[in-house]
Amino acid sequence: MVSPVQSLSFMVDSAASLSATRSTAATPSVAGAAGGADFGSVLANISGDALNTLKAGEAAAITGINGGMPVQDVVQAVMAAEQTLQASLAIRDKVVAAYQEISRMQI
Repeated sequence: MVSPVQSLSFMVDSAASLSATRSTAATPSVAGAAGGADFGSVLANISGDALNTLKAGEAAAITGINGGMPVQDVVQAVMAAEQTLQASLAIRDKVVAAYQEISRMQI
């Protein structure tokens, strides 16, 4: 079974490589010309933040079990990690549904 943290790590690496590939392309993107960030870099930043939140929740849980952190702080960190994981799964489901919809289109 693949752990959610490993899956998010793969997403971060994939998004970062996509962003690097797109930034080295010869043609400038519309968002890049307007001064905004492209989709790959935004996705890399969001997935990186999500990964950090999940790691912080896991570390807080371990510290709480050892008695090194107040229970309220542990609960807040774990709830933030849970919300982040649920949002990541919802985004993944939407991406998979969009891919399936595109694959069903006739050429």
